[in-house]
Amino acid sequence: MAAPPAQGQQPTPQQIAAMQQQMAAEAQKRGMTPQQFQQWQRQQLEAEAKKAGLSFDQYINQLKQRAFQDHQRQQQLAQQQAAAGQQDQGQPQQGQQVPINPGAPDPRALALAKWLKGQDLKPRTCILNGQRKDMFRVKRALRAIESPAYTAASTKKNSLLPTVNPSFPATEIFKLLPLSLLALRVSKTDPHEGHNHAPPPKPAKRTKGLWTVRIEQQQDILPDLHYVWLYDGPQWKTKLYAGGALAAIMAVVMFPLWPIKLRIGVWYLSMGMLGLIGLFFLMAIFRLLLFLATVFTVPPGLWLYPNLFEDVGFFDSFRPIWGWQEEKKKKSKSAKKSSTSTAPMTSDGQTPSAPITAAENSETKKRNLTARVEEVEED
Repeated sequence: MAAPPAQGQQPTPQQIAAMQQQMAAEAQKRGMTPQQFQQWQRQQLEAEAKKAGLSFDQYINQLKQRAFQDHQRQQQLAQQQAAAGQQDQGQPQQGQQVPINPGAPDPRALALAKWLKGQDLKPRTCILNGQRKDMFRVKRALRAIESPAYTAASTKKNSLLPTVNPSFPATEIFKLLPLSLLALRVSKTDPHEGHNHAPPPKPAKRTKGLWTVRIEQQQDILPDLHYVWLYDGPQWKTKLYAGGALAAIMAVVMFPLWPIKLRIGVWYLSMGMLGLIGLFFLMAIFRLLLFLATVFTVPPGLWLYPNLFEDVGFFDSFRPIWGWQEEKKKKSKSAKKSSTSTAPMTSDGQTPSAPITAAENSETKKRNLTARVEEVEED
């Protein structure tokens, strides 16, 4: 489409010819001659001028001014973009920024995501918008792309994985993930940020744990940055489980339509399960009564299936069949007193200091076996 002439200037012959060609094309689309199209267009403009409360000439002048202003605005934007491009070429790039254009995922990006999900990127679980997601570091993904395994996978027949070469390095291949919204850059945030009860800032330390993250606007590609997977992979397992649950619900709902033999079998099975549950409760009551009876007659008391309610496996709950109640060993202070009383005496009637100090140190030295969480540096 030809640009409108500047205000106060007559259109050039080339602009006039371009406008005539455009008018003829529009008239042909509507099945009119150029003269009929001009008359129809004039009627439309007159109707719009009446709606705006202007005369025909005033409305035409207003349209010309709008077109001239739009043309000037487009020229200014083009000049600004050209100047920005020249500035970017003259300055070194601090990081590679990826513009995000939502749309259908690139088949190459999908193939890359599927391949990387099968590699050991040492992912960590994080919280993104209240959901658990897998997070990984860029350098591990770049190592995987530059590995011989990726080269072998990308050179297979009918493989959609892009090949690594000098013109298309690993960083350019990794860009396919954020461009298709399959993985995005995130950073750690404080879940209490913006609240009055937020804790005071602490020295920045990377700790092993569950991060709360947010998506960054600039999708830079640097080795130490973190990206989160938005691609969950093929959902055939979820669909299979959903189909099985739906089939089970339909089977239960349509129970009256089952054959009589199946309904009788289900009834016997349910009675058998109820019987097993009842036997379990009876056994629990009996073992308690047995313990109460033996705790006074043959202390410390006898338990039937002592591991029945312990945190062990199913079969280990019934092993051993019986066992004695375990008593907690109480530490008595008599041993300490006896050790001090039996210490050797010197000629002047005083005990030597060295043996007593060694004995006290041996008794007071204990190992701390409680579990502790320590902060470690992430590699």
